Amino acid sequence: MKKAAIYGQSYAISSEKEIHTLLNVLEKNEIDFCIEYEFYQLLTQHNILKDNYKCFKSFDDLDRSFDIMFTIGGDGTFLRSVTHIRDLDIPILGINTGRLGFLAIVPKDVIEESIELVLKGDYSIQERSLLSVNTEPKTADFAELNFALNEVTIAKKNTTSMIGVKTYLNQEYLTNYWADGLIISTPTGSTGYSLSCNGPVILPDSKNFVITPIAPHNLNARPMVISDETKVELEVDSREKSYLISLDSRVTSVPKDTKIFIKKSSYTIKSILPKNQSFLKTLRSKLLWGEDIRNKTNH
Repeated sequence: MKKAAIYGQSYAISSEKEIHTLLNVLEKNEIDFCIEYEFYQLLTQHNILKDNYKCFKSFDDLDRSFDIMFTIGGDGTFLRSVTHIRDLDIPILGINTGRLGFLAIVPKDVIEESIELVLKGDYSIQERSLLSVNTEPKTADFAELNFALNEVTIAKKNTTSMIGVKTYLNQEYLTNYWADGLIISTPTGSTGYSLSCNGPVILPDSKNFVITPIAPHNLNARPMVISDETKVELEVDSREKSYLISLDSRVTSVPKDTKIFIKKSSYTIKSILPKNQSFLKTLRSKLLWGEDIRNKTNH
């Protein structure tokens, strides 16, 4: 590792100790690094950083010469960092400064240990599929950032009335979901909004997507696992003139006659997993699967 980018968000400024730990490890190992500009401005305004560090402002300032991006915060910060990386193949290591995360997987007490493992090559890469989204007519808000790492969500807007979401898989009609909305999730997103709507947990390297209805009125509607090679088409029936589309945390309103086309993106996001971490370990901790007293055995 010779060159790194660092990305954080406003709430990460409370993590002064962790930020200094990261920078100290990088400087000790003579790693060249840049800090995202808005995050850097927050750090200097709060007197967390005083030195002059190099910055980047957007996707256009990064390239494939970067070996890694560190995110400081939680899973939301990790998701937002993807808008800067896109198809550049820069692996991401998420440092968690809040609650335990599925993406920001490095706890604050093992930052230095984890980075040292990465420097020694003691890590693996998880390739995470993205969803690519197009609409007809075109939606200006998603013209450039038309992808999602977690999920694409269709939701009702400003009404208590449910919406109908006609769903087609590879151009064949599946059903019309009458619900508050519909989630199309990647394996990464299976532990997010989809999980809270009774969707299944899917391992990050699985070649699947999940269709999960939100509060369905079709009482027999259940989450459905599909191949990630499936092309999904959605049409919405609503009493309102518009409905909401969300790509991870990016939300826009579109006219109700807008058609949505979803498929697997042509590129992946690469997350770094140091040898001292594992997805299953995080899963057990996050979902409290180890709390059953019958599971109190050594593994």
